[in-house]
Amino acid sequence: MKVIKINDYKDHRVLDFDVIKKVLSGEKGLYEILMRRNNQKLYRVVRSYINDEDLIKDVMQNTYIKAYEKLHQFNQKAEFSTWLIRIGINEALAELKSKRRKIIKHPGTDFSKIVIEDSKTMTPEKAIIQRESKWVLEKAISQLPEKYRVVYMLSEVENMKIKAISDCLEISISNTKVRIHRSKHMLKDKLFELSKGTSLFDFGSTKCDNIVFFVMNNI
Repeated sequence: MKVIKINDYKDHRVLDFDVIKKVLSGEKGLYEILMRRNNQKLYRVVRSYINDEDLIKDVMQNTYIKAYEKLHQFNQKAEFSTWLIRIGINEALAELKSKRRKIIKHPGTDFSKIVIEDSKTMTPEKAIIQRESKWVLEKAISQLPEKYRVVYMLSEVENMKIKAISDCLEISISNTKVRIHRSKHMLKDKLFELSKGTSLFDFGSTKCDNIVFFVMNNI
């Protein structure tokens, strides 16, 4: 097996399976590759259940630590990201149950702290339009019922396949399709068109680095 380096996390020729083998053989530092590849997706999934940024961070950290501790149990029958998301969902639900935190379900949520990173090539006018559009769309998604919010996030924002979503949520493929259809129906057509961008609920580089640093120092 070829030498794998931390910076290879963007190189998709380096398979997750190969990284996992390296980690299990003692190269613990390479676990960072798996984290950086999945931070954005895991954040969006946990964000579908929880609106508290500090709590989201805790859930993500716990998810990665638990996944590392159970990495030897990963049977490679599914994608690592699917396996990881399943752990993340369980952690989020457990946290909500134990802390009795409030899930986003009403229009009174404060979205003033959402940070939008605008492209340097944008005119000020376009940047304002994009920022406002994302604000409205994120607010609309956040107001969806939980089961539709998470399936919409996985399908339309993360572009995951039906089978993978079904596996993550542990529901049938037909039920998954129904939820996706209903989630789209709940959003206005204009908002649905705007949702094709992948920068919604960004998990920026600073957040990514913080999660990586914490977990790598606690495994």
